[in-house]
Amino acid sequence: MTHPEPHPARDPALRAGATPAMDRPALLAALRARIARMDRSGGLADGTVPLCPAIDQQLPGGGLARAAVHEVLATDPGAAAGFCALVLARSRAPGEGAVLWIAAEPDAWPPGLMRFGLSPADLVLVQAPRRQDAVWAMEESLRCPGVAGALLATEGLDLTAARRLQLAAEAGGAIGLLLRPDAAGDGGAGAALTRWRIDALAGTGGAHDLGDPRWRLELLRCRGGRPGSWDVTWRPAAERLDVDAAERLDMDAAGRFEADVAERPDLDIAAAFPAEEAAGYAARPQRARRRAR
Repeated sequence: MTHPEPHPARDPALRAGATPAMDRPALLAALRARIARMDRSGGLADGTVPLCPAIDQQLPGGGLARAAVHEVLATDPGAAAGFCALVLARSRAPGEGAVLWIAAEPDAWPPGLMRFGLSPADLVLVQAPRRQDAVWAMEESLRCPGVAGALLATEGLDLTAARRLQLAAEAGGAIGLLLRPDAAGDGGAGAALTRWRIDALAGTGGAHDLGDPRWRLELLRCRGGRPGSWDVTWRPAAERLDVDAAERLDMDAAGRFEADVAERPDLDIAAAFPAEEAAGYAARPQRARRRAR
């Protein structure tokens, strides 16, 4: 006995403009098969993803925590995508674990992400037009032991969904990134371990060469740590993230000043230096400390 084809007018999934539901079992089976082919290890033992020493020392554990979800606000979409690619690339050792990029319309360009250390061979792009399907794919990815990192590009996420993703990351051990536009007044995913804002700065090159990418990284919230802000340069040739020189000088000055105060609690700056010098000596480290927070 044959069954007639569903009529578009009677089948909601076939009506004009309707988005068909994702075949979740088939997608899950395909993802597991691909991840099994990519994963040739027993997982990563290190509990953090390193950024650079100046930033890592301000993060609990000395780096960006794995088995956790982190929120990235994109003031500049290209800069934020580059930062996320860098984190995802460093979340895996060679030959260890898969990396997923999940979005309604994934606009990640794999050849471009190679500049930040993320090889297209290690990347799985997942297209999920419906938000509930995208969140489901992210949750399943984070729970999978063969996944090193996963990114979900989304306009926003409610607290319940964010908590489910955090629990999934804790269960699977992967690092999760929530990439969304920097919308003023939006509280965002409160369950995320850290919240970052990423903006672009002028590159290091000239008129016909943009040079190495430069970003402003703002750590807006960090559970167990302090907020901070850094101007950084990504060195593709060395695969290294550097804090800019002026930023390092201010941080060094703040560190020396705090060390002097700790060793000499009776130090009277006003008496030891002329008024103008004392004001400048005290103000520079204070500005550096505010920036570090």
